[in-house]
Amino acid sequence: MLRRRPLARMAVRTTVVAGTAAAVGAHAANRRAATAAQDTPPPQAPPPPAPAPVATAAPDPIQQLTQLAALRDSGALTEEEFETQKARILG
Repeated sequence: MLRRRPLARMAVRTTVVAGTAAAVGAHAANRRAATAAQDTPPPQAPPPPAPAPVATAAPDPIQQLTQLAALRDSGALTEEEFETQKARILG
């Protein structure tokens, strides 16, 4: 009977030590998780999409020349101004 007592004590001590280790380990894990959650910045919303490029239709050179000719004929443009703009349009 004397032998059972030390075995029982050893079993109780092992149970207490293992339980304490588990509790301390769980507490440490919870603390690490809370600290990691505080260190992590909150998720940010994605940046707004870039505006779609405005498709500007290339001006029709014929139409531009027609308008220039009308301005020249009305006297709003001189012949020299007309030729300068015509050269710019035709590239």
